[in-house]
Amino acid sequence: MGPKGKIREEAGKILTRELKDRPVFEADDQSAMVYLLVTQKHKWGDKVYLESAYYLHGYWGILVDRYEEMIENYHPGLGDHRWPLVTHFVGCKPCGKFGDYPVERCLKQMDRAFNFGDNQILQIYGFTHKSLGSRRVKRTRNETSNPLEVKDDLGLLHPAFKAVKVSSS
Repeated sequence: MGPKGKIREEAGKILTRELKDRPVFEADDQSAMVYLLVTQKHKWGDKVYLESAYYLHGYWGILVDRYEEMIENYHPGLGDHRWPLVTHFVGCKPCGKFGDYPVERCLKQMDRAFNFGDNQILQIYGFTHKSLGSRRVKRTRNETSNPLEVKDDLGLLHPAFKAVKVSSS
């Protein structure tokens, strides 16, 4: 959204006023995109699917320390802060230049966010990370007779590809 400053702060106030449940902070690209999609629905409505079953504006500073609580109490698809689809690491600069937060904290929390999302796919196959801070996985159930025949109740997997016969003429 450009450099920090008065213009970005004022734009953030407009976005907060216009977008339901958006917390007060400076303008960001996700909120600006949603604002355009909502205010110019006639132009973009038929071209864009606007997700509403997941919390799309997941600021990492609010979410990362609550992942375990979310796992314990909630599930995907609630459409609010209880289960984020995206954890946005605004202010983190892993290269170490001009970041608002220590690089070590950002990298550690990025790993936790990755593992939080990764668990949603791993669980379909009977696995999960030992903890969100670990890349190691553990088996949560044993389905050795048909490990790839899984039910995708949440629609997280790609649809099956269909084989097509190609004529040789």
